[in-house]
Amino acid sequence: MVMGERGRPSALDVCRVLAVFLSLFPSVSLQCKILKCNSEFWASTSRSGPEEEFCTALRAYNACVRRTARTCRGDLAYHSAQHGIEDLMGQHNCSKEGPTSQPRAHTPLPPPPPPLQPDSQERSDGPEVCHYERSLSRGAAPPNYTHCGFFGDPHLRTFGDDFQTCKVEGAWPLIHNKYLSVQVTNTPVVPGSLATATSKLTIIFKNFQECVDQKMYHAETDELPAAFADGSKNGGDRHGANALRVVEKVPGQHVEIQAKYIGTTIVVRQVGRYLTFAVRMPEEVVNSVEEGDDQDLYLCLHGCPANQRIDLRHLKARAAEAQGAGRTRAGGEGAPRGFTRQAAAAKCKERLPVEDLYFHSCVFDLLSSGDINFTMAAYYALEDVKMLHSNSKRYHLFEGDALMSGAGRRGGGSLPLLLLSVLAALLWVEC
Repeated sequence: MVMGERGRPSALDVCRVLAVFLSLFPSVSLQCKILKCNSEFWASTSRSGPEEEFCTALRAYNACVRRTARTCRGDLAYHSAQHGIEDLMGQHNCSKEGPTSQPRAHTPLPPPPPPLQPDSQERSDGPEVCHYERSLSRGAAPPNYTHCGFFGDPHLRTFGDDFQTCKVEGAWPLIHNKYLSVQVTNTPVVPGSLATATSKLTIIFKNFQECVDQKMYHAETDELPAAFADGSKNGGDRHGANALRVVEKVPGQHVEIQAKYIGTTIVVRQVGRYLTFAVRMPEEVVNSVEEGDDQDLYLCLHGCPANQRIDLRHLKARAAEAQGAGRTRAGGEGAPRGFTRQAAAAKCKERLPVEDLYFHSCVFDLLSSGDINFTMAAYYALEDVKMLHSNSKRYHLFEGDALMSGAGRRGGGSLPLLLLSVLAALLWVEC
C-alpha cells in the first residue's frame, strides 16, 4: 500500500489537539513552563481575528517555547509544541521575523456546537485509497493483522504477543506512527500499591489524503464519549470521511472506532472505574515509523521498560507466603482485604475457565485491589482478543509463552542455536 502525503490541519484543529496533548504529560515539571506558553497562545487565539494578529501571537508562542529549551529539552510535550508551531507558521505564511508582543488574553467563548452534517455520515467509504485492503496492489499477499491490548492493573499484550504486567504510573504512549497516536494515563488503584489502572485515554488520527481530517478521541473515567472531541462521529468533510467512524456499542461502556483507511479497529471500554484498550492493526501500519522517531518508548511495540515490569510469578509466591502468615493479599501492607488467593481464583474461574495469563492477571488484580470489576476487565480483554486477533491458536497465552519470549529477548538468537546444538548432539550419537 502506498501512503500519500497528508494534508495540513486547520489552525483550530492543531491548537485543540496540541492543548489536550500537552495537558496529558504530568512528567512536565514545575521548571518546564511549556504548558504556560501553550495556555497563553490558546487564550489569545480562542477567537478569530486578522491573520496578522494570529502570526503575532504565533511568534510570541514560538519565543516562549524557545525560552523553555533548557528546562524542557527531551520532553515530548516540548517537541510536540515545536512541530505544531512549524506547521502553523507554514500554513498561515507567517514570517519568523516580526512583532512578538505578548498576546492579549481574551476570555474564551464557549465553543459553538459543531455543525451537524448528516450528508457526510451517509457517504460511502469513498475512493479505494480510503479502504486499506482495496488499496493493496493486485496479487499482493493479504495483510498480516496484529493485536495489542491494555487492561487491568495494567496488563499489556504487545503486537508481538508478549504479555506483561507493568507499573507505568502517569502518562505513557502505547502507539505512535505516521497515521495515529495513542496515549494512556494510569493512576494508582490503591495507595501504597504498585498496581495502577487507566483513567484517561487519548487517540489522535492524523490527516490522510482525501480520506479523513485530523481527529481526536479522548475518554476519561465516567466519560466514554460516542464521538470525537469536536462532536463529529466520522472523519470530517472529505470524500472518504466514513473511512473513520466512532460506533457506540454500549452507552458509557463500550465504543468501537473503525479506521478502514488504515485497516484498523480500536475497542475502548470502561469496566468499573477504569478503561481498557484493544486494537487490531496491519503490520505495515504498525511499522510505519516517522523518520528519526525512537519507537522504544511505545508500549504496544516493545513492551514496558524493564524497570516498570512486575513479575507475576514472584507475586504468586509472595501471595502464598502472605496467606500462610495470615494475610490475604499479594501487595503487602496497607492494601484492601477481601480475597484470599483461593477466593480470587474461584471468582476469576467463573469467567475465565482456562488458566492462562488472562486468568492469572485477573487473580493478581483481585488480590492487589480488592475490586471485583477487574474480573470483567480480564474477561472483556480476552473477548477482544477473540474478536481482533488474526490467529485463533494464539488467543490464550500461558506462562511458558511469556518465559520463552523473555528468553528470546535476553538471549537474542541463543535459543535457536541451543536447539541446533541439541539436534547436532543427537545426530552425533545416532551416527
